[in-house]
Amino acid sequence: MSKPTITLDVDLAPDVMMRLRASSPQDAVELLLRDHLAADRHTRAHTGGSRDGDRFTGPAPSPRRAEPPLPWAELSNQPPLPARNLPSSKFATESLPWANPHPTQGSSLMAHPLARAARAAHLRDRAPVEVLRENDRVVEARTPYLVPPPDAGSLADLPFRNAELAPDTEVLTKRRPGGGWQPVTARQFADEVAATARGLIAAGVRPGGRIVLMSRTRYEWTLLDFAAWAAGASLVPVYPTSSVEQTEWIVRDSGAVLAVAEDAGTAEALTAAIARTGGTVTLWRLDEDAIATLGTLGKAVPDGELTQRRAALGPDSEATLIYTSGTTGRPKGCLLTHANFLTEAANCHAMLEPVFTAATGEAPSTLLFLPLAHVLGRMIQVTCVFGLIRFGHSPSLKPAELRPDLVAFGATFLVGVPYLFEKIHQLGRAEAQAKGAVRVFDRAAEVAVRYARAELAALSGEGAPVPLSLRLAHGLYDALVYRRVRQAMGGRIRYAISGGSSIDPELLLFFAGAGVLVYEGYGLTETTGPSTVNPPLRPRPGTVGPPVPGSAVRIAEDGEVFLSGGQIFDGYYELGAERPEREQWFATGDLGRLDQDGYLTITGRKKEILVTSGGKNVSPGPLEDRLRAHPLISQCLVVGNGRPYVGALITLDPEAVEHFLRQRPPTAATDTAPAPAPAPAPEMTNAIPVHPTVLASLAEAVGAVNSTVSRAESIRRVRVVGGDFTEERGLLTPSLKVRRQAVTTAYRRDIEQLYT
Repeated sequence: MSKPTITLDVDLAPDVMMRLRASSPQDAVELLLRDHLAADRHTRAHTGGSRDGDRFTGPAPSPRRAEPPLPWAELSNQPPLPARNLPSSKFATESLPWANPHPTQGSSLMAHPLARAARAAHLRDRAPVEVLRENDRVVEARTPYLVPPPDAGSLADLPFRNAELAPDTEVLTKRRPGGGWQPVTARQFADEVAATARGLIAAGVRPGGRIVLMSRTRYEWTLLDFAAWAAGASLVPVYPTSSVEQTEWIVRDSGAVLAVAEDAGTAEALTAAIARTGGTVTLWRLDEDAIATLGTLGKAVPDGELTQRRAALGPDSEATLIYTSGTTGRPKGCLLTHANFLTEAANCHAMLEPVFTAATGEAPSTLLFLPLAHVLGRMIQVTCVFGLIRFGHSPSLKPAELRPDLVAFGATFLVGVPYLFEKIHQLGRAEAQAKGAVRVFDRAAEVAVRYARAELAALSGEGAPVPLSLRLAHGLYDALVYRRVRQAMGGRIRYAISGGSSIDPELLLFFAGAGVLVYEGYGLTETTGPSTVNPPLRPRPGTVGPPVPGSAVRIAEDGEVFLSGGQIFDGYYELGAERPEREQWFATGDLGRLDQDGYLTITGRKKEILVTSGGKNVSPGPLEDRLRAHPLISQCLVVGNGRPYVGALITLDPEAVEHFLRQRPPTAATDTAPAPAPAPAPEMTNAIPVHPTVLASLAEAVGAVNSTVSRAESIRRVRVVGGDFTEERGLLTPSLKVRRQAVTTAYRRDIEQLYT
């Protein structure tokens, strides 16, 4: 049998060609990759256009009015519906038939499908951004509505509208009791919502009543949410990890008339909380067939009662009270209306779904694993029901527990938090290290970042096509590394949205180069989820994007971000007080800046800015984000307010440390002295035993972060502390944000050690 040969249509140095001819195919691949990485050191030559750090700047969108939204006339695999069945303007949106993808030239996994969508002008220019400048500084950006705010109706109408429009369309997929997944059609979901809503009415829930729900993400959560709305009431979510004290406050402050627990643990917390309030709130349990019991109880309630309660709701009716996570004090109840959710859902759907559909040629679907007690998960749920996007539920954010569900469900897009994407990257590198291929993974990551930069530049019209040498290296690493990354996310994921906190731009570029575009967005509970998001055809890693359609961003003189739009809440609820009047602009407390095209970059938190004794303002968030991306670091806190320099507390990931030491056994040199770190190097101390090899790696990580900021902003001293910042210890919010004051109090002695 003859030896296999390799044919390369690329210019290589003669000595490289000679070594290639003498190599085995496997060695030739490795040699080619080494040569590529050595010869192609700079990205600028491949991108064209200008760059601002890791962010590409593009031409400002042409000022033109958004096209009016079209009626929702076509659904997945459904014939056009009769005109009399079209939704009224309050639910109008644009949708496209599922496209059949056409083969394209080239090996790109990312930009070619989007480039195909970008050729359609109605997709490319569907959300033009208008900017306002003062003295050459962009102070305001706004995007017109793609779908106008509703003038009638409510969220309660969505399941019944879907059942009328597309009764046999699979809108949800729920777990079977014995394992596997069970499809739920629009008609079935509407019937279950109606039965549960009648049960709530029979249980004594009156119009305007509030129901506390304490549960993980699951099908019954969505069912109860829409059933409560259909009964004229609203759900008040409680994180299943909340303490009795936190739960008591929410039950008392909201004036709930009924409570639902998921299982014995949440029932115990709710029972204790209700007892402390001195109230007589009835408690139901999902694990004791609460849904079936409500269905039986509601059979005596006439359909007309349900119809009347739905008809009494309007856009300004209360949809929910969501209590903030309380990073700075007692949680506040954010009063969100049906119009807030409908406006946000309709405009995000109109901006994103047609592009994703045109790019992939298949119906979108997603697996919800974010806590539905969090506004982002709740918003995605509503958007999926609004847009007839199939979705299912998974109760855990942990990658090891989530991965089997992702593989079995087959989602096409995800909505997650930075923690998830960081862990997927870290686990991928750890697996490669265990197989002795960590150098291959690191080179693949470098190629992915450079490839993504070039592709994004070409997509925005600023750069030349990706050069052949880079495409060749990318194709080789796709077989070795990127395919495994996509498999870890279920295999079919091509798009994802990240929210909740900032994410390292390099990590976004890595996933983009691996074939999964992650779009970063920004929002708060008070804004019903995202107020900005990177547009699918013009993403800029490192920014959180321009305003979503129908909203605006303004930057105050001190840098504070103000938001406006139909998604902004009415105000904070106060027991016994009149309903607050909505302000035009909401002050977020975050600091940011707008670029020339209206893309927002969050630079810090106004109340979290550290001012050293030397007068230097330091934003700790970006430093912490970069440090948490290191595989050995679990959590960190940057300190220095009123101090002579910036310091940091770090906690370790025990499993990652064990794996690190097992794969890299210490040498005599690393046993006695840490390896040098990039200047300015931090002084490392530890409150717990830490191996010198680990300290050396941490010093390198901190030194690399320090190289991105000025000397005055750099971290001078680091202390590795015991334990971890966890939700159970009260040091993290349920959405995994650090409670800075709580950590500062818990580790006050260690902080003092940084300055002695």
